[in-house]
Amino acid sequence: MQRFPPSPDDSAPADDGVSYLDRQFLVAMPGMGDERFARSLIYLCHHSADGAMGIIVNKPATDLTMPDLLMQLDIAPETDAIRLRERVGHMPVLMGGPVDAKRGFVLHSSDFRIDQSTLLIDDGVCLTATVEILRAIAEGSGPASAVLALGYAGWQAGQLENEIMANGWLTCTADPELIFNTALDDKYDRVLRMNGIDPAMLSPIAGRA
Repeated sequence: MQRFPPSPDDSAPADDGVSYLDRQFLVAMPGMGDERFARSLIYLCHHSADGAMGIIVNKPATDLTMPDLLMQLDIAPETDAIRLRERVGHMPVLMGGPVDAKRGFVLHSSDFRIDQSTLLIDDGVCLTATVEILRAIAEGSGPASAVLALGYAGWQAGQLENEIMANGWLTCTADPELIFNTALDDKYDRVLRMNGIDPAMLSPIAGRA
């Protein structure tokens, strides 16, 4: 299982003629055999010959909000509860995947970066996995858009490619606006419709958009 995040210097795929899927969405299809990923929409942060890593962006963490988390981690005092709800209450806390489920990963807009800690994935999307970004969010100096994911989805070398060939995943271009959209229940169906697919017509036979 690949560990993440990679060094920012390692974020670009090697020029080996292979087409990797960084910055794309993975949409779980009916052929997905792992119930943990049923109806999942995953933003693929890193994909190379060594494996892949992504964040589920449409499944909320149970009974946990960003203000609650910041107070539980002693990043902000409980006396700031009202201010925190006004400032960051709109930022979702997600179940990012089954790997390192107690570790936080923040997908965020590229208007905020921490040297040597932030990975630029796309022009409008970054990933940071340090507590410093949570402190910045609590103080109101963090990114304009962000979601906090607990854990991530990881694949060993060749594993994701095999799952795609087995019709477990549909791949399509990611939309940063959809990554940060707070209407989590609607994301899965919305991305299918954006790619001309009626969710009601899905079958175990699928292809790529």
